[in-house]
Amino acid sequence: MNEVTPESRLLLTKATMRILDSWKLGIDEMCTVLGLPEGTRGRSFQKFRNHEPFPDDPGVHRRADYVLRIAGALRTTYPTNSAMAPRWLRQSHRRFGKAPLSVLLEGGEGDLLKVLAELDCTVSWDLTDANYSGS
Repeated sequence: MNEVTPESRLLLTKATMRILDSWKLGIDEMCTVLGLPEGTRGRSFQKFRNHEPFPDDPGVHRRADYVLRIAGALRTTYPTNSAMAPRWLRQSHRRFGKAPLSVLLEGGEGDLLKVLAELDCTVSWDLTDANYSGS
């Protein structure tokens, strides 16, 4: 089992913040996506960008991992155009009936999983397989 060290938490935090910044999310949007408490201040996000890890909360860590996986899937989907990731997140998507970012901002951890499954078919297969096996 991988041990979660302060250094690994800080790396996860900085990488996640780079992605959320590249998606041009506001403070409230970042709080929602990460499951951070309402009222988390902008100062906290500046600390997250520089030297402080996210709170030691398994839910926040899972959500940050989903953000990293979504960003990775977007890089795979649009390998030659990094400007497509923020665009894909903001334009209406036929399966969602709204923009994927709107789905992310519904605030549930499952909403991050929905967006990830849309981008990464292996996640979708895993979910389908779990549904068929009764898990």
